[in-house]
This record gives sequence, C-alpha cells and structure tokens, in this order.
Amino acid sequence: MTQEKNTSICPTCEGKKVIAGTCECNMEWRGTQKGDNWEDCQCTPEVECPTCHGTGLIKSGK
Repeated sequence: MTQEKNTSICPTCEGKKVIAGTCECNMEWRGTQKGDNWEDCQCTPEVECPTCHGTGLIKSGK
C-alpha cells in the first residue's frame, strides 16, 4: 500500500471515494408508479464523499 507521508485514508468513505446510496422498501406506502407496477422502494443515489471530495485520501496534518 503506497501512500504519501502526509495523507491517510479518509475515515468517512474508508477510501472508497463515494458514499453508497441506501434503499428502504415498505409495502405500507406506495412511492412511484412505473408503468403498471408500483415501486415500493425509495433509494438515495451514490454521492461523492464530502470529507475527501472524491479522492479517498485526506491530509493527516502531521
């Protein structure tokens, strides 16, 4: 594992560069109708990590 001496792996995204989206499914509520089917799941999209801005690394400050 090669890293610059003044950087470390981002603790927020754990070096993955993005925060994964999440999905919640519930038969009790109906979200969106797609064609003849109702979509019971609400999902958030994957977003760039706000801590490292998509680099996967942060400056360690040492």
